[in-house]
Amino acid sequence: MSSSLTLAGGRVVTPDGILDDGWVRISGTAIEQVGTGPVAGAEDLAGRLVVPGFVDIHCHGGGGGSFTGIEVDQALTAIDTHRAHGTTTMLASLVTAPLADLSKQISALGELVTDGRLAGIHLEGPFLSAARCGAHDPAILRPPETEAVQQLLNAGQGTIRMVTLAPELDNSLNAIRLLVDNGVIAAVGHTDALLDQVVPAVDAGATVATHLFNGMRPLHHREPGPIGALLDDERVTVELICDLVHLHPAIVKLAAGHAGAGRTVLITDAISATSAGDGIYELGKLPVTVTDGEPRLADGSLAGSTLTMDAAFRNLVECGLPVADAVHAASTRPAELLGMADRIGAIRPGLAADLVVLDDDLSLHAVMKDGRWV
Repeated sequence: MSSSLTLAGGRVVTPDGILDDGWVRISGTAIEQVGTGPVAGAEDLAGRLVVPGFVDIHCHGGGGGSFTGIEVDQALTAIDTHRAHGTTTMLASLVTAPLADLSKQISALGELVTDGRLAGIHLEGPFLSAARCGAHDPAILRPPETEAVQQLLNAGQGTIRMVTLAPELDNSLNAIRLLVDNGVIAAVGHTDALLDQVVPAVDAGATVATHLFNGMRPLHHREPGPIGALLDDERVTVELICDLVHLHPAIVKLAAGHAGAGRTVLITDAISATSAGDGIYELGKLPVTVTDGEPRLADGSLAGSTLTMDAAFRNLVECGLPVADAVHAASTRPAELLGMADRIGAIRPGLAADLVVLDDDLSLHAVMKDGRWV
């Protein structure tokens, strides 16, 4: 018989609104019922906020562990680190590397996708612009030739869920169509493209803006570039790194306000240094120095973040977004992008019992994954 548990006395955020004095009944690994009012024998939430487990579609590591290698133990460390901060579903993001190395990394992570500990793999590179490469080695960037894209898809055997590329590179439109035809999300990022180079990429099937504003030609009032094209296109969901270092709060509010809850996704872009303290780390093969939680390359450029999703959620609300919109950005919309909205991303009967309990100040209180407290 499957175990059952009822959590009551909380403010439960559902797709239909926030339930004051709300309760959630869990049977086994799934949500069985949601309602309001007192429930005898329930575990008391003491008025705390209950939101669905966070879904991070862009993360490179955490807790000292990195996805950018072939050591499964490091990947598990990263997964556990972020799960303790409310991320119950995540993609593992890889950075630019030679195709042979990427193929090995993809294969190593594949078993974690197969057993459900990862929702898939995100390739951030090598098909990026050298002019906006950020923490990617420019020496090994390359255009997305059909053969190269197919080689990586073959290595993934269905585990690759998203690929970021720069649309101004040769063969990018064909690459986007190939990705979409294989059920892979095509994302635009690390790009120096003009607006007229981005629009055809969206027409070809690109649907995500990789960390909007970061790693992109800046917005200009006479040449909107990728930011203007992606932010204003109803077909595109925009990622935001809401650590308030990558983006000023005013920009967060502006972007999320314009895109709306239906097109905004919070990500961490976290690296191995997350929850591991200041020091010297690697992202791919590049050295990264973390000081006061900010990871930077030798030239001072930001190199990912040390953000966790609970902090990103809290920051978004502090930027002025309603809690319901923050839930959509941290859980519901990324679940929809991954084609997993029938399983995760909201608090409603039949979905996985993935929950995050937050105190009044939105600090983390508890995390549940598949009906079990983490």
